[in-house]
Amino acid sequence: FYAGFDIARYLWGYNIPTRDAASLDLVDWLMKRPEWKIMDGRDHFLVAGRITWDFRRLTDEESDWGSKLLFLPAARNMSMLVVESSPWNANDFAIPYPTYFHPAKDADVFFWQNRMRKLKREWLFSFAGAPRPGNPKSIRAQIIEQCKKSKMCKLLECDFGESKCHSPSSIMKMFQSSLFCLQPQGDSYTRRSAFDAMLAGCIPVFFHPGSAYTQYTWHLPKNYSSYSVFIAENDVRKGIVSIEETLQQISPQQVKRMRETVISLIPKLVYADPRSKLETFEDAFDVSVQAVIDKVTRLRKNIIQGRTEYDNFVEENSWKYALLEERQREVGAHEWDPFFSKPKEGDEEASSGSSTEAAKSSWKNEQRSQSR
Repeated sequence: FYAGFDIARYLWGYNIPTRDAASLDLVDWLMKRPEWKIMDGRDHFLVAGRITWDFRRLTDEESDWGSKLLFLPAARNMSMLVVESSPWNANDFAIPYPTYFHPAKDADVFFWQNRMRKLKREWLFSFAGAPRPGNPKSIRAQIIEQCKKSKMCKLLECDFGESKCHSPSSIMKMFQSSLFCLQPQGDSYTRRSAFDAMLAGCIPVFFHPGSAYTQYTWHLPKNYSSYSVFIAENDVRKGIVSIEETLQQISPQQVKRMRETVISLIPKLVYADPRSKLETFEDAFDVSVQAVIDKVTRLRKNIIQGRTEYDNFVEENSWKYALLEERQREVGAHEWDPFFSKPKEGDEEASSGSSTEAAKSSWKNEQRSQSR
């Protein structure tokens, strides 16, 4: 079942029954299967291929966005693999966005990694993107302004007309010539651009922990400072931090170590050509499937032992659990709590940057890129 393809047909201009029909048929069929009944679906997973917000419609109002697949009782037991997960729900898991590179054999990966190591990087940092004037919480305008003022920054401005941002070669050429690549939030928490940058051996600079650190916990190191730089977006918004100065303070030796870590991550961030199989590397698909298998194995073991994986599990704190150290079983206050305050109903300021609006914007931009 291709959940992403299904909902993509009906995101605009279709009523609720149409948007939900295939999802309801799916869970109805699954729940009748003997395989499902063994663990009530807890050993099942589904690859959605889109951001989670396309499958989390909160109401049955026609104006609300997407389908309610992930809120269906049966689906809450499954593991849904999406390119962006919800920080407040436990049944979805983020996997990398597909990039332009799909190696057919190990030699392709070795060749690419060695090429990224040898490239001369003339820019300290770069940014590819457009401002978000309709989103008061976006810091893209400030990032673009800082980049324009710096002689060490390369800017690729993306507007809604003809743009080099729609050219893979232009984007990758810029990333490959940069030491650091700025990755603020996209239309939602995450951006495909972050994976294009790492594929290019460019050290990502994140401004929100939900853009990578709490998302791709199967594929990226828990020690985020080993492969990336974090600058709190609020500091950029307030104008109290210089991106250029922050990056210049990182020693050449540290930059080299970080870049090598990024390059070493490339195999598990790309999806190999499906017609072949890598021999010595695990690609993003291998890592994801193994993580699901491990999750189900732990669940079965806990059922046999009559225990739960965590003490006092709170689903709204889902983003915290993957960050726990080994043997930790309970979450508490976290330095990133302010980044994940859940929008409240009726809060206009919160809803202006809500997941629904983010999903709509993501879909619109997807259509623009496909129309060229």
